[in-house]
Amino acid sequence: MTAPLKLISHKLCPYVQRAVISLTEKGVPFERIDIDLDNKPDWFLKISPLGKVPVLQVGDSVVFESAVILEYLEETQLKPLHPRDPLTRAEHRAWIEFGSTVLGDIWGLETAQDKATFEAKVKQSEQRFARLEERLVAAPWFDGDTFSLVDAVFAPVFRYFDVFDEIGDFGILADKPKIARWRQSLRERPSVRKAVSENYPELLRAFLNKHNAYMLIHEGKAAA
Repeated sequence: MTAPLKLISHKLCPYVQRAVISLTEKGVPFERIDIDLDNKPDWFLKISPLGKVPVLQVGDSVVFESAVILEYLEETQLKPLHPRDPLTRAEHRAWIEFGSTVLGDIWGLETAQDKATFEAKVKQSEQRFARLEERLVAAPWFDGDTFSLVDAVFAPVFRYFDVFDEIGDFGILADKPKIARWRQSLRERPSVRKAVSENYPELLRAFLNKHNAYMLIHEGKAAA
């Protein structure tokens, strides 16, 4: 009998979304437990050495760090999302790391509180996505017609831009037709849509307001 799975998560965390998408694609039942990262429960701190989500509880055991969770699910569950060829699989793992770097850039976009910092982050992000555009197949997925972990990793990235686009046109994804096509495919994927709650856009906007995000100037809502 398979040990029950519990995913400790946060409603905005893109790394949690990766795990949710993978579990959903594989058809694996799991319980999701959202916590407040500003007020972490003691029981969570006891099981998360780094104090971060996601954490996957497998019976009485714990797996932490999203990349490790994804690899554990690949090794233990059906419906693999990694390619079978070792070299291609290694390349996909490298692009997953690239995706984590992009998420770091997005954090910088969200939390920049002045024009110079924000514009530097915009430029850096645009360059990253230009590099991604060069590699991308997007027919309809990252590497063709098979949904992979790279797709699961970038889906939360583009979810940010669904909200950013409502705030202003920052030009980061402009003139990148393959990314536009891929983004649309990801937006329509059931596992991607179910990875967050319906109030995700409102939660993200609240996060931006809390951090006095410079980007909100484009809506005239930045804090004084």
